[in-house]
Amino acid sequence: MAQIISGTEISKKIQLALKDEVTKMMAENDGFRPGLAIVQVGGREDSNVYIRMKIKSATEIGINATHYKFPRTITETELLAELDKLNRDPKVHGIIVQMPLDADNLIDSHKITDYVDPGKDVDGLCTVNEGRVAIGDLKSGFMPCTPFGCIELIRSTGVPIAGATAVVLGRSKIVGTPAAELLKWYDATVTVCHSKTKKLAEVVKTAEILVVGIGRAEMVKGDWVKPGAVVIDCGINALPDATKKSGQRLVGDVAFEEVSKVAGYITPVPGGVGPMTVCMLMKNTVISAARTLKQGGGGGSWNLTPLSLHPKDPVPT
Repeated sequence: MAQIISGTEISKKIQLALKDEVTKMMAENDGFRPGLAIVQVGGREDSNVYIRMKIKSATEIGINATHYKFPRTITETELLAELDKLNRDPKVHGIIVQMPLDADNLIDSHKITDYVDPGKDVDGLCTVNEGRVAIGDLKSGFMPCTPFGCIELIRSTGVPIAGATAVVLGRSKIVGTPAAELLKWYDATVTVCHSKTKKLAEVVKTAEILVVGIGRAEMVKGDWVKPGAVVIDCGINALPDATKKSGQRLVGDVAFEEVSKVAGYITPVPGGVGPMTVCMLMKNTVISAARTLKQGGGGGSWNLTPLSLHPKDPVPT
């Protein structure tokens, strides 16, 4: 049987370390506190749930999370103006725009995501930060939260990423594609599979590390998985279940009961990747706040480079 990789437990440990870091920041810099702006349009209940989780996590760590909730009637121009205010606010170190936008008016979500200052894009979803990940610049921007969490989950097993054969099933903008890029820069040999991949099960079975984010409930079966593999399930799907009070149960993109008999390590759903996504959002926000201090904001030392002086003699008139 596979060992369970508990995202819940791992995220708790990371959050405790983040809390210590924030406490130290605030003690050494009077009046400073990491700030996170959560922007929401409309009032979708699923978005409300996710936002409450993020605010709870931020509060526990010591981050000042502010929820900016705008009506469904807001226009694209008005929303961009609100983002501009947050981009220029020195007390805001991270900005996330909760998707999907629940708006009456047509709003280009890609344009909105790209309008967030890359230095505050703690979701890691703007084109600039995506590009940084693509070229292996993992220091100056922000890694997207779910793939970042996947890497931490894999590392927690002790299984080396470097040199491993990795397969990523799914090529979405926010999970599959950046997960493949990160695995590549952590020196795995990576194959990306998708709906047009031939002999899909055979390719997946080559993986020593398997990351799944395909959006199909329990698609990956036990006979798809290499014995001893590390399996990271990014999927979340609701299936009807009359035995549950809610009338449904949550499952991933991996058939957990089958695969757990073959894999070496596996993440559960829920309790695997989900908690890590929120945790990595907090980690990115703390990273952003630390950069602000290093650059001289909030009472930190100024990061200045002196210019060479070249005195003229005689002094020109």
